Amino acid sequence: MRSHSTPSVCALLALSLLLNACGQPETSPKTDLDRPYPSEAGGTQIDAMPAEPSGLIAMIAGESAASAVASNLFNSLLKYDKNLELVGELAQSWQISDDQKTITFTLKPDMKWSDGKPLTSADVLFTWKVVTDENTRTPYGADYKLVKQAETPDALTFRVSYEQPYAPALDTWAGLQILPKHLLEGQDINTTAFARKPVGSHYYQLQEWRNGERISLTRNPNATQGQANIERLVSRFIPDAASQFLELLADNIDLMNLNPIQYARIVPARPELQQKLGLYKELGNSYTYMGFNLKHKPFDDIRVRQAINYAIDKQEIIDGVLLGLGEPVASPYKPGTRWSNPALKPYPYDVARALSLLKEAGYQDHDGDGILDRDGKPLSFEILTNQNKQREMAAVLIQRRLKEIGIDASIRVLEWASFVGRYIKTGDFDVVVLGWSLSLDPDQYGIWHSSQQQPGQFNFIGYNNPRVDELLERGRFELDPDKRQTIYHEFASLLLQDSPIVYLFAGYGLPAIHKRIKGIDNPAPPAGIGHNAYEWYIPRPLRRNEIAVE
Repeated sequence: MRSHSTPSVCALLALSLLLNACGQPETSPKTDLDRPYPSEAGGTQIDAMPAEPSGLIAMIAGESAASAVASNLFNSLLKYDKNLELVGELAQSWQISDDQKTITFTLKPDMKWSDGKPLTSADVLFTWKVVTDENTRTPYGADYKLVKQAETPDALTFRVSYEQPYAPALDTWAGLQILPKHLLEGQDINTTAFARKPVGSHYYQLQEWRNGERISLTRNPNATQGQANIERLVSRFIPDAASQFLELLADNIDLMNLNPIQYARIVPARPELQQKLGLYKELGNSYTYMGFNLKHKPFDDIRVRQAINYAIDKQEIIDGVLLGLGEPVASPYKPGTRWSNPALKPYPYDVARALSLLKEAGYQDHDGDGILDRDGKPLSFEILTNQNKQREMAAVLIQRRLKEIGIDASIRVLEWASFVGRYIKTGDFDVVVLGWSLSLDPDQYGIWHSSQQQPGQFNFIGYNNPRVDELLERGRFELDPDKRQTIYHEFASLLLQDSPIVYLFAGYGLPAIHKRIKGIDNPAPPAGIGHNAYEWYIPRPLRRNEIAVE
C-alpha cells in the first residue's frame, strides 16, 4: 500500500510506481538536467486534494495526501521512467553483485538540499537507519530490515547487503524518500516539527502551509534533477468532489480527478467545457474494498464474511457508483497484469447462498423483527468510511443489500485525519470501506502478513493465515518471475477464499486538466498521464494573475 485516498494529479509523476526489477546492473547516463525547457517557464498550477496531509514525512504519514506533496519535495535513489523502467534519481548508477545479495549505488556528484547543504551517502544511510529503527512508527520498515548491512565507503557510495537475494530490493530503493541527516539527526522522527517545515532536494520546496486551506510549493533552486518548468504548485484542500468541480469550472483550479458523472455526462454535454478541459482515462493500480475487523465478532467467522460477500452486488456498485467506469476484481492486483490470477472470479451476487451460510453460522430471525440474530444478539454493525463520495455511495448500496437479508448496517462518514488516527490506527472499528493504492511489484507482505498488525502498520484488519504468511515470505526471496507468479496466484486464491475483505471495484482514474497546461503526453505511456509533470508548462498569455492566486 502506498495510500488510502486519491492523490492530486499534479503529483502523479512522483508517486512511487514500484516494479519488480532485481536483475542485471543498470546505469542512468541521461539526466533531467539535459532536457530542453520552453522559453516561457514559470506560472502557477493549482490542483485540489481531497484531504490535508497529516505531515510531509511519507514514511510516517503512510497516506497518499502526504505522499502526493512529499514526492515533489524529496528524492529516492531510483525512480521509474515513462515505460516503467528503472533509472537513477539520486543514484547515477548501481551494481548488483554476482550472488545478487549486494547492491552498490553510486550517487550523482555535487547534489544539495534546498538549504544549500551537501546531499551525500550519509543522508541515505541515515534514512535507512530511521526507517528500520524500532521506535519509528512506520508501516514501511519491514522491507528495509531485511538489509543485514548498510555502509558508506565514501560520500558518493551507498552499499547494502542482504542475507539472501531479495526480489523487490531495487523497488524498495525507488520507494524510500531520502531525508536530511543534518536536520533530523537526534530528533524523534514521529513528532518532529520537520514534518510541517521540510527541507528536501526535489523540484520544489515548501513555500507555505495554511492549515485547512492549502499547501504552496515553489521551485527549488538547488533541485537535484534540474528545474521544473512551472514555478509554483498550489494544492487546495477540498474534500468534496462537487466543490472541486465548481472550482474547476470557475478556473480556480487547473486539474482534478473527475467522478464518473462529471466525466461521462456533464463535460460531454457542455461544448465550452470540452474546449477548456482535456479529459483522460486510465486504470490505475488501486482498488476499493470493504474490510472486516477480524478481531471483532462476528467477523472472526469465515461463514459470516463469505455470506456478506455473496450478499453484495458488485456490478450494481460499478454501474451505479462508477457508471460502468470500473472493473470487477477478485485479487489484490491490477487486472490484466501477470500477478492477477485469471482463474479467480468475484463472489457472485447470491442471496440464497448468503442466507444459507448465515444460518449455518447460527443466524436466523428468531424474534421476527426482520433482523437476523444469534444468542439474542442482532447481526448489526457500523460501516466507517472517509469523506469520499464514491465510497459513501458504495456503502449505501451495501447497506441496502445487507438489509434485504436481515443485516442491520449503519454508516458513519468521517474526515480523513480523525478516521485514520481515531479508528484505523487504534483498530476501533467493525467494517471499513477504503482503497489500496499499490506498487506494481506483487509483494504485499506489509498488508497481509500477520506480523504487520502493530498501530500504524497496514494489516489493521487483523488478518492471520499461516499459509499466506509462508507464501508472502517465499515470494519476497524468489527471483524467478514464473515461480513468483505461482506463489502470488496461490496467495490471491487463499485471500479470496478467506474473504477478509470484499473487493468492490477497480476504478478508472479520470483526470481533467485545463488546456492552459501544455506538455502533457497524450496518449499516456505506461507510467500514466503525470509521468512528465515537471515538463508541463503554462504559456505566459494563459497564466493567472499571480496576485489573485495569493
